[in-house]
Formats: sequence, structure tokens, C-alpha cells
Amino acid sequence: MSAVVVGVDVGGTFTDLILMERGAEGPPRLGVAKVPTTVDNQAYGVLAALEAAGAELSAVAELVHGTTTTTNALLERKVAKVGLITTAGFRDVLELGRRTRPQPYGMTGRFEPLIPRELRLEVAERVDADGAVLTPLDEAAVEAACRQLLEAGCEALVIHFLHAYRHPEHERRAGEIARQVWPNAYVTLGHAILSEFREYERGTTAAVNAAVQPVLDRYLQRLASELKQRGYARELLLMQGNGGTVAAGIAAEEAVKTVMSGPASGVMAAAFTARACGVANLITYDMGGTSTDVGLIREGVPQVSSELELEYGLPIHVPMVDVHTIGAGGGSLASVDEAGLLQVGPESAGATPGPICYGRGGTRPTITDANLLLGRLDPGRLLSVDSPVSLDDLKAAFAREIGEPLGLAPDAAAAAVLRIANDRMAGAIRMVSLSRGHDPRDFALFAFGGAGPLHATALARELAIPRVLIPARPGITNALGCIVADLRHDYVRTINKPLPAVELAEVHAGFAEQTAEGLATIEREGVAVEETRALYFADMQFQGQTHLLTVALDGPEPTREALHEAFVEAYWNRFAVELPEIRPVLVNLHTAVIGRRPSVAVETLLPAEGRADRVDDARIGERPVWFQQGGWQDTPVYAREALPFDALFAGPAIVQQLDTTLVVEPGDRVEVDGHGNLIVKVGG
Repeated sequence: MSAVVVGVDVGGTFTDLILMERGAEGPPRLGVAKVPTTVDNQAYGVLAALEAAGAELSAVAELVHGTTTTTNALLERKVAKVGLITTAGFRDVLELGRRTRPQPYGMTGRFEPLIPRELRLEVAERVDADGAVLTPLDEAAVEAACRQLLEAGCEALVIHFLHAYRHPEHERRAGEIARQVWPNAYVTLGHAILSEFREYERGTTAAVNAAVQPVLDRYLQRLASELKQRGYARELLLMQGNGGTVAAGIAAEEAVKTVMSGPASGVMAAAFTARACGVANLITYDMGGTSTDVGLIREGVPQVSSELELEYGLPIHVPMVDVHTIGAGGGSLASVDEAGLLQVGPESAGATPGPICYGRGGTRPTITDANLLLGRLDPGRLLSVDSPVSLDDLKAAFAREIGEPLGLAPDAAAAAVLRIANDRMAGAIRMVSLSRGHDPRDFALFAFGGAGPLHATALARELAIPRVLIPARPGITNALGCIVADLRHDYVRTINKPLPAVELAEVHAGFAEQTAEGLATIEREGVAVEETRALYFADMQFQGQTHLLTVALDGPEPTREALHEAFVEAYWNRFAVELPEIRPVLVNLHTAVIGRRPSVAVETLLPAEGRADRVDDARIGERPVWFQQGGWQDTPVYAREALPFDALFAGPAIVQQLDTTLVVEPGDRVEVDGHGNLIVKVGG
């Protein structure tokens, strides 16, 4: 049966929406929208996007939402007031951390813990690293601490005891006592969020969860209420940082897992598109209005990591799609610092006032303004422009802010802004490829986001990446990721024993319990899935090391030999070193339980109807465009929706569509594949 599904992703500048119909007998329905993000309350932007796309909410079967609510709340420290109850003698663990410094060099730098010291209280209890009880839990002290934190104005509570991953009973009992006193449901047990060793990382992860839980819960309640009033009768789904979705009704219980929700949805859309195109290895490059996110896909599988550190002192150790983010987006501001050096980002013009060319009062040049001044963007096709700004006014701004301090003409100043921005983004790509032992030449660059295709071919040329893949709807790819993402729940449990000493029965039982918990959660969500499956991993290290390697396992009952061989192979692939004289250590068990949602057809994103018979018939004009190689050149402009499938043409060229613009450098060649994706062969 046909069903209308909607994906909506909230970015720092724009809120993107895509509406698709799956299973339709006739031509499937497709709707897209791109509206300014409403920063004060993202729900208004979501509702505006639904209205712009003409969505009839009563007929929508699934609505999946990617949000930056929790990420922004943490970065801006607009979070709930949180109290902590912990083991006597350990109230300062979250502040001492790993004895690192905010600034690697020098003695300066500031750090404010998420929970201030006066709100971190201790109670008598203690278990050892093997889970044996040394000091029983003082239940009266727990109740007294809860009341003290409530009197101090705390809205959320964290209970974080030493070695609770081994012996969670004290945390569970303290949670029962707290819930009898606490006036809301915002009580976080450390082991329930992350059941692994390392008290600092487990504690900060629980603290982050408690800090953003009320923020996310209130936002989702407001949005769900507004959707219900407009006729939406199903469960709202929310993107998680691990690349899966979760029902909004239970999302706030583990709110920390929605951090990096937006970047994860883009990577999932890239994996979906790559599978349809037969491309196994991708570097994903998502450049939006505020930031650029870069990730890696190997053999069609997005890389997942538990080592995210959102900022100094805030490690978040839950499995998330491994994305490297930098503050370089279309709205990144360009300026000359006190030393006379040109800087681009991380400060952004955001949605308000936005770049100068949006006509909302912006006066400082941005990357978008530089692209417009250099002919790479069409002034008549910019989205969300309030009052058009002339090119002369734009030139004057570049001359005033950048040209005069550096002795450059406005065009040269704009070109310098692009050069600096490209250098920063190339560095981000190196971080996820070369620095981890991957050769960029073995990958294709998957460029999306509203601004990604503007810079993609120049970046590929600099990094020797041979191909660039531009999906059908680059500017709303994150919204597509919401539609194609499956339900997913990750579970981690610590073993932390040398491999020869590991009881395999404990490993097999651990995987079985994690699988059962995941299946029960999917059942509780009540979301339609076609099938469920589980993926199994082991975090391992050589004895004496501190870093971990994650290895994939064939099933939930691995043998000791299979664990050893998988780790040795992974270590060789990563470091090209063998260490047969050192024993491996099995640190963590990791299970991902996935509920596969019905898929959509990628070819419906750009229908074949209405396309021209020849490439020249898709040409809509010509304009001067500046290129790093060759300077200003008269460049043909093509309408992407009119390009015929299997078309071939060479750069220089500009390809325009509603949500983005592709710049094809001189010497590059472009092919349109059978799904409407553009494949650019760099340097021919």
C-alpha cells in the first residue's frame, strides 16, 4: 500500500523537508521545502516547512525529524540545572577528568563543568572493580541529598556510583529512592546510559543526558502537540547520533543519543544513495550554512565511534556516526584579525541576519557572499532573500572589510576567502581519511548540503580524489537521511579482561541480553518495521594500551580464536604492525539492534519526465565565473532537472537546481547516471 513519509532536518540556517510517497501505483508524489530555521523555537520552522511542502498531516504515515536541539543547548550552555549524587570521595571526578588542559600549550584556558561543585553531593557506598560490595548504600543519605538538590533548584538528577557497570544494584536502588522524591521523570542512572568502565567518561555522558533531557522533552512535547492539532496521528520519530531513529515518546529517556542527530542523517542518506549507485567507499562532505561535517563510509557502512568530545571536558561515549565538524559554512564570516591575517569562521552569520546578500541587515562578508561575487551563484535564485542587495554594494563590503586591510581588489578578496575556506575544509577531510590510514584516492567525495557542491570539485582536486558524487537533492540530503534511516539502538557493556581469561559464556550471555533489550525497545516503540537484525562488535586493545579498536563479529557467540584473529587483522589494517608477544584484552561488548523500515525508491527524487533530449537543450544561459585555475571565464549554465540521463559534458560549467549549485572546474567531466546523480571525474 502507498504511504506518505516525511523527513525534516533542522540546521543552523535552514530547515529542510522532503516528502515522498512509497508504494504508489502511479507517479509517486514528491515535495520539498527549504525555509529559514527559527532559532528560538525550532518547531515553528518545522511547521513552516510542512506548510511550504503542502503536507497533509492526516495522510502522513511517518514523520522523521533530525534536530540540533540538544547539540545547540550544550554548545550554548542553555541546559537544565543538574544535581549529581555520587560515591563518597568522588565528587570531583567530572572536573578533574584526564588531567588535560583547555589549551594544549601555555597555562591559560577556562573550563566550567556542566554540574558545578556545590551541586555534586556524596553518599556512603562503595563497590570494587570486580563488583564486590565494600560499603553498603546509605539510603537515608540518598533521600537527604535529593531533597537538598531540589531545594537548590535542580530540575534534573544524575546518580553516578563508582564501578556501577559491574554492580548496578546501588544505582538502581538509589534511583528508586530518588523517584519517590523527585517531582519529574528527569532522573538519570549512569549505568543505564553507558554500562562501561572509565568513571569520567561514563559520568560526563550521564551528566550530558540529564542536562539536555528536559530541553529535548519540552521541545518534543510542544512539537508533537502542534502536529497533533494539525492532524498528525502517528508517532513522531527522531534521528539519533548513531544514524538510526527512535520514537519521540522514549527519545528523552536517553536524550544524549540525539546529539549529532543532523550530521548522522546526512551520512545515512549518503550510504543509501551509494548503495543504489554501486559505490562502496565514500567521504561524505556536508557543507551547510553554519558548519561543515565530514564522515567516512567503507564498503557501504558508515563508520561509528564512541569517542566524541563535543568540546573540552565533555566527552560523550555513546556510539555515534563518526563525523568531524568544523565551523565553516556558507554563513561563515570573513575578517582580517589584529595580526593582519584573513580568517574565515568559525563565527557565523546564522539565519539572522545571515549573509549580506540575504538582505536582512548583514554587513560582514561571508563565504556565500564570496561565491555570489565571483559569479558562482545566481543572484536571482537565492532562497530566503528579504531585500536584494546589488553586486556593487557587495563589492563595497568586501573592499571595506577585507580588500583595504590586505591591499586586494574586491574580486581578489572574495577569491582569498574561498581559498582559506577550502583549505580548512580540506583539512577536515584529511582528518577522517589520511590521519586514520585511508588514502583519499580510494574514495569518492559525496558532496551535499546547500553549499557543498559549490566547493566539492576544488577540494577533490586538492586531495587527489578522483570522483565527486552529487546526489539528486544535495540541499535536502539530511532530510532524505531521516526518511531512509532505520530504527537503531546500541548497547555497550564492559568485560575488560585479557582474552585468555575471558569466560565465553559471559560474552555470549551479554550479547544475548543486549539483543533482547533492543528487540523489546523496538516493540515498545510501536513503529512498523519489515525486519529486525543485530550487529555485534568487540572493543579490544593490547594489554597496556589505552586506545581501543572496534572489530565486527560474525555473530553473538564468537570463539576465542575468532576474537583474537579479528583483532589482529584490525590492528594490522590500522597500524600495519603485528604484536604477537602481547596479549589482547576484550574491553567492551557492543550490540546494535536495527529495525529496518520500508525503503523508498531513489529514482523518485529526480523523475525522468520533462528532461531534454540533448545536453545543449538543458542550457539556460551563460555568465562570467571565477575559477582558481584560469580566473574569469564565460561559463555555460545548465538546469539540472532538464539534463538527460547518461548525459556527458565538460567543465567549466554551472549546474543549478532549487536547493544548490554545482561548480564544475575547467578540465573536469560530468556524467548523469541512471538515477539522476551527477558524477564528476576530476581532471577528466
